[in-house]
Amino acid sequence: MAFLWTGSQIPLYLYGAIPPYIYSDLGGADRWTWFVLGNLFALGAVCPFVGSLSDLFGRRYVALFGAFLLVLGNIVTSTAHTMNTFIAGMAIAGAGAGINELTSLAVASELAPTKKRGTYVAALIFTILPFCPSVLYGQLIASRGTWRYVGLFCGVWAFIGLVLTAIFYHPPPRELTVGMSRREVLKRVDFIGGFLSISGLLLFMAGIQWGGYQYAWGSAHVLAPMIIGLALFAAFCIYEWKFAPYPMFPRAIAKEPGILLLTLVITFISGSNFFSVLLFWPTQSYNSYGHDPLSVGIRNLALGFPILAGACIILVLIGLTGGKIRELMVVSCIFMTAGCGAMAALNEHNLYIVYPILIISGLGIGGIVVPASIISTIICPDELIATVAALTLAIQAIAIIGKACYEIGVTNPKIIGEAIVLTGASLLDDIRLLPGINTTAKWEHVVSAGQIAYVRSYPPVYYVSIAFGGISIVCSLFLGDIKKYMTDHVAVRIDDSPEQVRAHHVHREHLGTAVRV
Repeated sequence: MAFLWTGSQIPLYLYGAIPPYIYSDLGGADRWTWFVLGNLFALGAVCPFVGSLSDLFGRRYVALFGAFLLVLGNIVTSTAHTMNTFIAGMAIAGAGAGINELTSLAVASELAPTKKRGTYVAALIFTILPFCPSVLYGQLIASRGTWRYVGLFCGVWAFIGLVLTAIFYHPPPRELTVGMSRREVLKRVDFIGGFLSISGLLLFMAGIQWGGYQYAWGSAHVLAPMIIGLALFAAFCIYEWKFAPYPMFPRAIAKEPGILLLTLVITFISGSNFFSVLLFWPTQSYNSYGHDPLSVGIRNLALGFPILAGACIILVLIGLTGGKIRELMVVSCIFMTAGCGAMAALNEHNLYIVYPILIISGLGIGGIVVPASIISTIICPDELIATVAALTLAIQAIAIIGKACYEIGVTNPKIIGEAIVLTGASLLDDIRLLPGINTTAKWEHVVSAGQIAYVRSYPPVYYVSIAFGGISIVCSLFLGDIKKYMTDHVAVRIDDSPEQVRAHHVHREHLGTAVRV
């Protein structure tokens, strides 16, 4: 599971650190953002299906398919010769990442006693430690070798996870499908709901991404996909509420509806702020404080390690405090809001305050992103752990995609001549080829102007984070108590035989606690 978890994270972490190297080789500086969005779109799109399919068919085959997609996606990206091919590869890898991230978290959750679920997941999350300097790795690999080695490494890592899962992971059959044929199981997959939600999300977000960036907000290219996307998503909500025989997210997941709803809101907000610092900070660091690969990588160490530390600390404290999630989430939300908001004060002259601000924001974001998902699995039925994990991951992905589409437009500098185009895309060496830029002094002057343009374009991104962070603090104040769920109960015992699973299900039906979806 650790290989599946880390393999799902590292492609975006490493590639997201080196966009200038990629589009300087492949071209497509005007659309490189789509390799990030394509990855996130695919991740968010597969989540609803993965949750239900994993709960119905079992984790093993779903995990193997996810690992296969990761291997395939990294092969496509590392051998691409155009930006469009690279974007397609990242989309394939994103689908695999969504499957494996969800599966690994669900497996770690269901194998642990409920009161120790946070600690078990913290141990899983901690395995990403070697990749916390991902920006440093990416910068050094791309500058001293070729960016394609990133795809090679990620592909090999995913392949190792595929092989280990095939050999060692053999879970018992799912209790939800006891006594059911494969045809009956397939009938319980909500294909109509999946189509409506995925198509609606993709169209709406594509419209937001195009608006003000490639087309005018009032153009048909922007309005048509946004309107159609909203209509499809509205149809999805109505269908799930009134007509779906087996809803994508069964009502049984809401044993504690108040806690679940507030947790999803906090997850949405933390996901959007996570993206702000994860993707924009490496680029901001590159453009605002200098372009030396080693320095860029070192400046980003103060972000990766605090995010990991925040996640692990809060996950462990959930168990040690007996489930006092209100206090833990309030502190994390305050750290996140203060840190992300303070990043609006950064400029090209105050590098010395970067590190404490990044540490504060990292601790806050890390203390919410994964722990909020685990809180949701603690209060849901055993049979629906993957489904509720999928819901939180999908909410987080929607937040990330939405804010990405908006902020990419916000941070796009006003184009004033070809020189600003090149500085905005970080293609600094190409500026020397422009007419009139015939001395080093003139080149440095133009680059400096580009740095100033970038510095002034980032504060609005972080101002928005303050408003959203305030909402998350208020929501966390109303979180309820989950102490009654903090027991020694284990959802899945890996050594159970099919007969034991069937007997357990019959016993639960007798007690009236079995869940059917």
